[in-house]
Amino acid sequence: MPAAVIIDAIRTPMGRGKPGGALSEVHPTDLMAAVLTALVQRNRLDPARVDDVIVGCVSQVGEQAANPGRTGWLAAGFPEHVPSTTIQRMCGSSQQAVHFAAQGVMAGAYDIVIAAGVESMSRVPMGSNRIGKDPYGPRFNARYAPGLVNQGISAELVAARWGLTREDMDAYAARSHQRAAAADFSAEIVPVMTPGGLVERDETIRPQTTPETLSALKPAFENPELGARFPEIRWGVTAGNSSQITDGAAAVLIASEEMAQRMGLTPRARFVGFDVIADDPLLMLTAPIPASRRVLRKANMDLDSIDHIEVNEAFASVPLAWQKELGASDDRLNPVGGAIALGHPLGASGARLLTSMLNAMQRSGARYGLQSMCEAGGMANATIIERL
Repeated sequence: MPAAVIIDAIRTPMGRGKPGGALSEVHPTDLMAAVLTALVQRNRLDPARVDDVIVGCVSQVGEQAANPGRTGWLAAGFPEHVPSTTIQRMCGSSQQAVHFAAQGVMAGAYDIVIAAGVESMSRVPMGSNRIGKDPYGPRFNARYAPGLVNQGISAELVAARWGLTREDMDAYAARSHQRAAAADFSAEIVPVMTPGGLVERDETIRPQTTPETLSALKPAFENPELGARFPEIRWGVTAGNSSQITDGAAAVLIASEEMAQRMGLTPRARFVGFDVIADDPLLMLTAPIPASRRVLRKANMDLDSIDHIEVNEAFASVPLAWQKELGASDDRLNPVGGAIALGHPLGASGARLLTSMLNAMQRSGARYGLQSMCEAGGMANATIIERL
């Protein structure tokens, strides 16, 4: 079986996903084109050699409706014969794009492939693809009566089940900002030209954040009716200990080891293991726990072998519950901050996490990295890479 290797991984800066955000005047096609162009240029890659472009995007409506990988590739001026497809596995869409790309290489279907993700949440708001519609239908609703809840309530239920206090979550969120502020992301960020000028740095990091400042925020999802249904909830989830709504894109260049050698490309990492699994759709955010356990078993590894761990910070309760179950040390879990500080541009987040993990591992000398993301509906992907 051919080995799949990562040649490079890059991303845009993260912009606040609202009108006036740093990237809000950039069409999502142009965000995608920016990372694709940079990935091709900085690796001196002939774009005609790319076999496929696999792109994660969650809200495939409006400006993100027309297969954003295809439109981004053509907007970059690249050859028309290179195809693209769009993946929708909720928040894990571009992590799944990475899996499909690497697995295609390992199956012998691809020699060179790009996995990427994009989401412009300022221009295509979350949930805009289902406004006024019931995506579930009567049989699903009958099975899960009296009904599922939004992710904020799921985050509250996770906090209650694992005994996480508001103080725990605020302390974790402050640490995310502090770690991101201390990290050097310059090697992974591609500057983006906007009508307002060049954007070169993440807009989302707030170095001054402390647990004390976060403690002043009101619970974001408090609801008396749901409080009666779930009396265990203590209403500790706030905007401050949740991921930020964000605009951004990221891209990963993946190849077979043989093709990389033939083309003079230097691999930075190889793929060791993959997993995808689902869990309780009411709790929704817990599947990174079984996904991480399974990917470690598949790779014949234990958690002590992993030097760098990325568990997406959809809400602070997610990595904290994961940590309570698996027992990883604080210094290995999200060591350069996460989505609380950097933001969560939905379809781009999986590729963004992989990009930040790979570059951080290179700086620290780490050998193995594990990444997992919770996904709406109770799903999660998990990936293990080895830095070369």
